[in-house]
Amino acid sequence: MNDQTSLKEKKYRPNVAAIVLSSKYPEKVEFFIASRSDIKDAWQFPQGGIDEGETPQEALFRELKEEIGTDEVEVVAEFPEWVSYDFPEVIAKKMYPFDGQRQKYFLVRLKPGAKINLDTEEPEFLHYTFVPYQQIFDYITYFKRPVYKRVLNYFRKKGYL
Repeated sequence: MNDQTSLKEKKYRPNVAAIVLSSKYPEKVEFFIASRSDIKDAWQFPQGGIDEGETPQEALFRELKEEIGTDEVEVVAEFPEWVSYDFPEVIAKKMYPFDGQRQKYFLVRLKPGAKINLDTEEPEFLHYTFVPYQQIFDYITYFKRPVYKRVLNYFRKKGYL
């Protein structure tokens, strides 16, 4: 059997993701999560594509400014690997020609006095909240959970969380 679709190599969009901790870290560990403006009840960490010629860390700061209105963060740690996931079918159509994303994760802390502003030039989020670790997966959209668990478990084992 020679089915071309099964032989097709998947195409992943290069992307960065930020696990944003409140400025109270490390005394209090609270995670920033936000609900997307384009998908009902889809909560996630800030993330976005890496532009041509941009380093992952440059993309991190640009995406945070574009999505949550501030790049006033300190990088606490970086996940050592790139992590990939496939889009669900309904999102894959919107993200064509990509089948999923290949992400570099950063653990960051908001600087004291940093102001989050979701009313950006192209708003991606409607609402946000800070939650403890135990509540993250009560919010996070289903297809991101395995990746989030893997990355958060790594940061917990390394003693950051």
